[in-house]
Amino acid sequence: MTKALRIGVLALQGAFIEHVHALNSLRGSECIGDVVEVRTAAELRSVDALIIPGGESTTMALIAERRGMLDELREFARTRPTWGTCAGLILLAHRAVHAKQGGQRLLEVLPVTVSRNQFGRQVDSFTATLDSPCLGEGAAPFEYVFIRAPAILSADSPEVQPLVRLPPGRGQAGAEAGADGLLVAVRYRNILGTSFHPELTSDNRWHRYFVQMAAAT
Repeated sequence: MTKALRIGVLALQGAFIEHVHALNSLRGSECIGDVVEVRTAAELRSVDALIIPGGESTTMALIAERRGMLDELREFARTRPTWGTCAGLILLAHRAVHAKQGGQRLLEVLPVTVSRNQFGRQVDSFTATLDSPCLGEGAAPFEYVFIRAPAILSADSPEVQPLVRLPPGRGQAGAEAGADGLLVAVRYRNILGTSFHPELTSDNRWHRYFVQMAAAT
């Protein structure tokens, strides 16, 4: 029998409760046991997989550091199933450009270069309906929500697997995206990184993808 996973959502700042609701919507159909809001190092050590939500990546890192969690988050994400959405993607990345003055702390476990706020301010938020083969053969298109979103400018390891790209030209600054369009979702070993906010839709297929990935890992 497959073990029921204890899945944590980092609840220091940002849109964590929406991820909790999305995970709870899968209970009974996926191998999910408890869904835990993670605010302490002890709670982090109690979970099998972790979602780092959208929000403000600099603030999230500062709170984690003050609570003595930053190093534990880094070690967790090196080996355990971890998903970063929007700000969570930035926090996981090896490198971030367009960072705030003075820079910011990163976990540096996902070998990508991200651009903060690649698509502009809050008023520039948008949705895009895209085919997503990673969600299943013949899967219906997914509606992607981008709010002050980052983008992945480069995958800095051959092990980084591209999952979703925006069409060429959308959010592209100069030649950053190349001819293929900007990357907005990647997988690397045990880590999933996405620019968008699937938790703000009623479609839980990305949460199912992560749970299945965590179970396989």
